Amino acid sequence: MDFPSAIIYIIPILAVWAGFGFVWFTKPKNNHNIKLLLAFSGAFLLSLTFFELLPDVYNGHEPKTIALFILGGILLQVFLEFFSKGAEHGHMHFHLEKNKFPVVLFISLSIHALVEGVPIHDNDSILYGIIIHKIPIAIILSIFLINSKMKLTTTLLFIGAFSLMTPLGSYISTSQIVANYGHLLTALAIGVFFHISTIILFESAQGHAFNLRKLVVIILGIGIAYLV
Repeated sequence: MDFPSAIIYIIPILAVWAGFGFVWFTKPKNNHNIKLLLAFSGAFLLSLTFFELLPDVYNGHEPKTIALFILGGILLQVFLEFFSKGAEHGHMHFHLEKNKFPVVLFISLSIHALVEGVPIHDNDSILYGIIIHKIPIAIILSIFLINSKMKLTTTLLFIGAFSLMTPLGSYISTSQIVANYGHLLTALAIGVFFHISTIILFESAQGHAFNLRKLVVIILGIGIAYLV
């Protein structure tokens, strides 16, 4: 299914606000089921990266250069998580000062969201992956922000600005200045996806204990990604 260009920009915004709306109206007591959705999203996004992005980005381009940018994406995400404390894959260990806008958290999450928006305009399947990734992250982030007793206006400003970052990344990637380097930016995004997805999957079994439900949702994520 080919989405109209406007929808490509709108859907990631709606995904973030859907996560926030879910938290605001349901007031979830725990994030156990959200963790299952997060495991599914990790498997789905990682599988789409293998099925869709990797074959395309290597096609007709210097393999070592592409590999270098993929590794650069992994290192970029490691660097960002130094500041975000792992919020991109569902960890919220960030300390907020009362009623202060969390600038460092916002910048690190925004850079992550900008990069993940790069490959969307060329691949509708990746749009599915980003949506499924964003919803549980937005839910966990919203729970954290609301429970932090931050002012509602500050929380809404954070969510609103954050929701615009992925569409902005997609828009920047289509600009004439960046267009000639699109394959390199996609390789960078692949590295980010690799790191985020594998961290989610490696952490899907707490204490390395076998969990049938998480195994099932991971297999479902891989299977559905294959069929998309």
